[in-house]
Amino acid sequence: MWLKWFPWRFLVSNAARKKGFLDPIKILSQLENFAQPSEVAAPTELLRSGVVLHARGLMNSLAIQHNLDWVWPYWVECQYDPRNVAFIPRAFSLTQINLTHRNWTALGVPDSSDFPIVDPRGLITPFYDSWSIDVWIIPDSGEPLIPSRCPSVSQKLKIKDDLCVVTQIANEESKLCLETKVIGSPQNPICQIKISGTSFKRARLVVSLRPYNPEGVSLINNISLLEDAWGWCVNKNNFIYFNDPPEQSLFSYYHRGDVYSRLSLPENEKEIYCKVGMATAAVLYSLEPEQAREVILLVPLEKSKIEKGFTAEYQKTAQQLWQQSLKDTCSLQIPDQHFKFLYDAAIRTMILHSPKEVYPGPFIYRRFWFRDAAFILNAMLNVGLKARVRRALDCFSARQTVNGYFLSQEGEWDSNGEALWIMSQYCKKTNTVPSLEWKKPIIRAAKWICRKVLPDNLKFLHAGLLPSGFSAEHLGPNDFYYWDDFWGVAGLKEAAFLCSLYDENDKVDIFNKESELLANSIDKTLKNVEERLKRPAIPASPYRRLDTGAIGSLVASYPLGLFGPKDKKILDTVDFLMNKCMVHGGFFHDMTHSGINPYLTLHLAQVLLRAGDPRYFDLMNAVAKLASSTGQWPEAIHPRTGGGCMGDGQHVWAAAEWVLMIRNCFVREENDRLILCSGIPKIWLKKNETISFGPAPTSFGEIKITIESLGERVIVKWAGKWFNTEPLVEILLPDFKKVSVDPGINSVELKVI
Repeated sequence: MWLKWFPWRFLVSNAARKKGFLDPIKILSQLENFAQPSEVAAPTELLRSGVVLHARGLMNSLAIQHNLDWVWPYWVECQYDPRNVAFIPRAFSLTQINLTHRNWTALGVPDSSDFPIVDPRGLITPFYDSWSIDVWIIPDSGEPLIPSRCPSVSQKLKIKDDLCVVTQIANEESKLCLETKVIGSPQNPICQIKISGTSFKRARLVVSLRPYNPEGVSLINNISLLEDAWGWCVNKNNFIYFNDPPEQSLFSYYHRGDVYSRLSLPENEKEIYCKVGMATAAVLYSLEPEQAREVILLVPLEKSKIEKGFTAEYQKTAQQLWQQSLKDTCSLQIPDQHFKFLYDAAIRTMILHSPKEVYPGPFIYRRFWFRDAAFILNAMLNVGLKARVRRALDCFSARQTVNGYFLSQEGEWDSNGEALWIMSQYCKKTNTVPSLEWKKPIIRAAKWICRKVLPDNLKFLHAGLLPSGFSAEHLGPNDFYYWDDFWGVAGLKEAAFLCSLYDENDKVDIFNKESELLANSIDKTLKNVEERLKRPAIPASPYRRLDTGAIGSLVASYPLGLFGPKDKKILDTVDFLMNKCMVHGGFFHDMTHSGINPYLTLHLAQVLLRAGDPRYFDLMNAVAKLASSTGQWPEAIHPRTGGGCMGDGQHVWAAAEWVLMIRNCFVREENDRLILCSGIPKIWLKKNETISFGPAPTSFGEIKITIESLGERVIVKWAGKWFNTEPLVEILLPDFKKVSVDPGINSVELKVI
């Protein structure tokens, strides 16, 4: 090995020094010192996505800052404006990336993998990582209406029959409304953009093709006007159709500037080529004073033709698909309409992003991770989307290596535990035996965990734990993360349960024993940690001090339930996080995210709910306020702009956590019993309205819960379809006396403490 690598290392180092650069080999060696030794320094997939992100950031730096007379997307207009709270100095930064307004809303039809996105100012990106469509109103005199330059707009998500983002923008002279949705089927989806413009004086409605999206530059080399001006062909590959031919068509290439600067010219052009990839185009429609004009654009998302006159049929098909997909989901009735809207939107977000496998986002996260999948599928399972969950679980084995590793990216040792845990959750909440096709993958996955655990006789704190790894990406440099270990314990326990359903009793004993050994090793390290920290809180790893990475250790309470509801180690960890790591009422994560994290805030809330701590509701309110007007959350939120600063602009894991939070407020399992109503806040009861949830799957069967508040009286009713015997039921409605219910009773009247 030394002979193999020595010449390479010498040549690279020598070449760098001759050119006056720092020695990259020495730098890499120094970087490794910040992390625990690991067999995988960083997952290749993360490195690849990081390179792509920064490559675009380099293009942004070359394209944007000396072309600020162009019309740019909303994040650029904010981030490059020194008077805006989102302004970021560029100085020595080689790459310029959207770090202040990473927000968008995905559209589509169930079971399609095409997700057009709409940004907070109505910019439409129809294809994955593609160019975009923008709409302006340019009056003959006066202030133009440019959405990305407007300080405020009205944007909402309509979810009655399908998904539709409605963006309304206005100034003193003009009004613009954009309604964007996807119609058709998974085989033939079409992005439909309905544009309505009005001006109080003579103006022009402008539809423009833009060589960028909410991440930055996205190249356009060729644009041509279709025959009879009924649309555009973009990059000789994609088509945009107009329902009404425009009165004028203009184009521009990079060195001529943005087409925006050419709108007053009399030309009527038909095509453009730009070798730089920054071609722009605009079609113009006249607006008579105070007369609304409507234009409809249709963008086929697959290689298929649109049959004229069939738009209504495409619309009907999309509505039917949504109705079928939502048919078996849990219904929620609460007095808080914002909470309910977020719940309904989150369910649709999960359906949209589970065409087969599940994706944690429509754009930069449109790929698979076992970690995100475990939480998203758990939420889908708990609100009745069982068939979708089963379909996704059936895909797991294709991602398992020959040695049993459930691989979504290298160096993460939590994936096997997560896969086994969610497979077990499915079997418990559907009362089914796992299929025979799952048997080998389950046993191989559990054996992989057993082999991966380090010997327990090592003279190090990490003896008996899983190796150092990259873990959940946002916990810090490679380390021996408790997150991985807790998932390992749970995965082995669930593997034992699944093997019991196969009557593989020898495997049951082995996996239960290995789970206990790993748990004992964790306990041993935690005693050492408690002595070192002088408190029982659980840091991210045995070698870390307390920091925001400790959020990962809460997994032992939620969702795994390995520790009791009021375990002192868990509650002390919560106390540290609540006292030291909160910004604007939400959990601010210093590691990577550097923003307020909605789904991790809800992890904290779940632990507080389980412990009977009323602060859970403060966290729910904080997360609800952080949602966009379309009911979405980015992965992390900028504490000043309120926009996304990390990850995908629509984070499906966050949506899943909101659904799970609502569900657990009504019903959750605790060992051998069901806990009802432990998260129903007093403010809901004061409305004296009927509150209900269900039918909700549980590990004991389905349950529908109804709460009637009648002045000083509160009546809780439930109806269950149990798999076997009726479970023990406890009602823990806050501020009311705890009630334990005998089997056969399904209604109680509660009294205030």
